[in-house]
Amino acid sequence: MDKVVSSAEEAIADIADGMTISVGGFGLCGIPSVLIDALLRAEIYDLEVVSNNCGVDDWGLGRLLAARRIRRMVSSYVGENKEFARQYLSGELEVELTPQGTLAERMRAGGSGIAGFFTRTGTGTHVAEGGLPWRYDTYGEVALASPAKQTQHFDTPNGLTEFVLERAITADFGLVRAWKGDRHGNLVYRDAARNFNPVAAMCGAVTIAEVEELVEPGDLDSNFIHTSGVFVHRVVELTPEQADDKRIERLVTQPRPDQEAVR
Repeated sequence: MDKVVSSAEEAIADIADGMTISVGGFGLCGIPSVLIDALLRAEIYDLEVVSNNCGVDDWGLGRLLAARRIRRMVSSYVGENKEFARQYLSGELEVELTPQGTLAERMRAGGSGIAGFFTRTGTGTHVAEGGLPWRYDTYGEVALASPAKQTQHFDTPNGLTEFVLERAITADFGLVRAWKGDRHGNLVYRDAARNFNPVAAMCGAVTIAEVEELVEPGDLDSNFIHTSGVFVHRVVELTPEQADDKRIERLVTQPRPDQEAVR
């Protein structure tokens, strides 16, 4: 089945207001920036976004946030985006902060048909006991807090140990970016750009992949495919310019050796 569509606009055409989308990437690494920009142009509102973080102020999901398209975030990290923090603290944005490994496993579980799982992460904290601020009011008071979660003790090598139940995450659409992809939707990510992309692809009921290099079926070594085409429904081939347009979240450099010698 050829899953390639002609444009990002065509790929996201049936995403509607109020839907939940899972988005791959970590910071600005491996984010589906072309699909995100297509969403921005489509003027879709009240989105719930499941992603490790929300980009930066002027790139990635940060652009949707600045345009007030996002109603709720399920994420692990707020840093590097001042508008994210401002909207959250002023009561304009609902945020469900989730431990990073737990978030990844909740997404993977959703894609695997698993309703939930028990983990030790968060036991004895507000993650399990409830009370984490999800939304503030305009006066800075907590308007909505996280509920308490079910806990249970299990026998472990260290004795009877408490675990907390975490529920799986599923999304209406998943948006991911891959280094290579074929027409059947099989995807390969490159190095650290793999990050949250595989689980974002898994938990979307309809998953759209933008690929930097489109290849023919059979060209990818089946031993090294990271996301099977069974999880991918649409593929968007990027232009060379789009594939090369990658931002650096925080540029950190060292002096050149010759400059160091001058000092």
